[in-house]
Amino acid sequence: MDPAPPVYAALDALGIAYERHDHPAVFNAEDASKFWDPIPGVQCKNLFLRNKKGDRHYLVVLEITKRADLKEIVKLVGDDRLSFGSPERLMAELGLTPGSVSPFGLINDADGSVRVLIDQDLKKADRLIFHPNINTASVVVSWADLERFLGTRTNAVRLVTIAQGD
Repeated sequence: MDPAPPVYAALDALGIAYERHDHPAVFNAEDASKFWDPIPGVQCKNLFLRNKKGDRHYLVVLEITKRADLKEIVKLVGDDRLSFGSPERLMAELGLTPGSVSPFGLINDADGSVRVLIDQDLKKADRLIFHPNINTASVVVSWADLERFLGTRTNAVRLVTIAQGD
């Protein structure tokens, strides 16, 4: 089943304007940037993380060129060691496969348990580029519309400062 139509339906139901761009499958930020470079907007990457016990999950949203320091994110959230969630865990929590992670996966998080951390630098962007839960398409939305979408979810959302990293 194509996971993108429920994203488009959710955006349409909220009256959120978006641009849709289809492209070949991409599996990481570098691959995506090849297709995103011609699109005006801030290219975003999304990291699905879990704590050491595996009982808390985080979605970290940041600009594609930033490198998230997991030790710094641990300090931000006050949790124990963080690591990337497995493909099985990603599917169980957000209904997504690696390479297609985005905030729109929250539509599959019925209990709102995944905690969302968004780099506050994204607030400055007029246009943000994400996958619509599939890695063969991209959507562009405004910061205000991303906030509206997140406001319909029960997930905890925090704006955080993520340093540029190396």
